[in-house]
Amino acid sequence: MKLFISTLFLLCNVTLFAQSNQFTGDYIRSLSEEGKHTIEYKLTLNQDGTFLFHSYSKIQNGTPPEVNKYGKGKWSVKDNLISFSANKQEDFDDKYTLDFNKSTARFITKSPRDKSDKVVKTKLQFLESGISWVQRIDLFKI
Repeated sequence: MKLFISTLFLLCNVTLFAQSNQFTGDYIRSLSEEGKHTIEYKLTLNQDGTFLFHSYSKIQNGTPPEVNKYGKGKWSVKDNLISFSANKQEDFDDKYTLDFNKSTARFITKSPRDKSDKVVKTKLQFLESGISWVQRIDLFKI
């Protein structure tokens, strides 16, 4: 009986790990006008349930001309919706200032049932966030 329960527990953990593995990785978005403006976003979802976010902007004649913003915290998934959270004591300091609490993104990929030649890039689309400029950003998986 103990062997059966142990095997069942192991199979459940492997299944959970395999599901979250499809979400982990780097997601980026780069917007630029050659020689003038550059805006880059990078989000890394780690297998341990943590994330790192980096926003870089270089605006011609901007004040300041270059800006780096960082955020980190934890993520969880339910029904292809990824929820982000940050702990005020652990995830915020002089470098990591972006608050991703109340941020949600949808994981979008081509359905395995879709046998057409249609190309669907795997991406995260932010649906809501306390950071106004993060809402509706699409970040593509690399």
